[in-house]
Amino acid sequence: MMWTSWGNAWAGMGLALVLAVCFFWPARYLSWNLPIELAPELEARSRRVHRQWGWVCQGLALVLMLWAAWRWHLTPAAAVACVFIAGTALLAWIDAETGYLPDRLTLPLLWLGLLVNLDHGFTSLPLAVLGAAIGYGALWLLNHVFLLLTGRAGMGYGDFKLLAALGAWLGATALPGMILSASVLGLLAALILRLSGRLQAGQAIHFGPYLVLGAWIMLFTLPGIL
Repeated sequence: MMWTSWGNAWAGMGLALVLAVCFFWPARYLSWNLPIELAPELEARSRRVHRQWGWVCQGLALVLMLWAAWRWHLTPAAAVACVFIAGTALLAWIDAETGYLPDRLTLPLLWLGLLVNLDHGFTSLPLAVLGAAIGYGALWLLNHVFLLLTGRAGMGYGDFKLLAALGAWLGATALPGMILSASVLGLLAALILRLSGRLQAGQAIHFGPYLVLGAWIMLFTLPGIL
């Protein structure tokens, strides 16, 4: 059912555009207000920077939603992929600015991924469940090993929950590629920031956006409709 086409690629892109427009305003509201509810001191941050990150995340989301519709035409899979892209773009936006990955977004995303895969959507349900469990457990274990070796945490629990949600959507088999892509992109970003003087030695980077980029890469390795 997920891959049954109801129309051509152009019709799918039209639906993707509608979904992107519907995503725009809630994302603007949530990306600013939700983190402030969790940490009121964040209200002092610059709205100008917030808008800049917004254009980056929403622009990327729009392009990827249109690409998903082009690949999978007017299908339930394309519509659900657009929802996945929009939700993960919002999480990347919030994490890039604040370092927070709110449970109010990551946990619904996780459950929605499992529901999408009840009837073998992007992966089988067993692989989706394993993806959620292994995604959380792998980062939890890595973080605790890092903590034992260095005496400080390497990442937050929001990252564990985000990877669990991504695993629930794309399955356990997507996790190695997702983590590898995220790690390479994160290291490149850290190197560039370090060389430009915008990242000090020992300063952490927010890993959520790179996990999202890795998930997008793995999403588009799924087959298109010929």
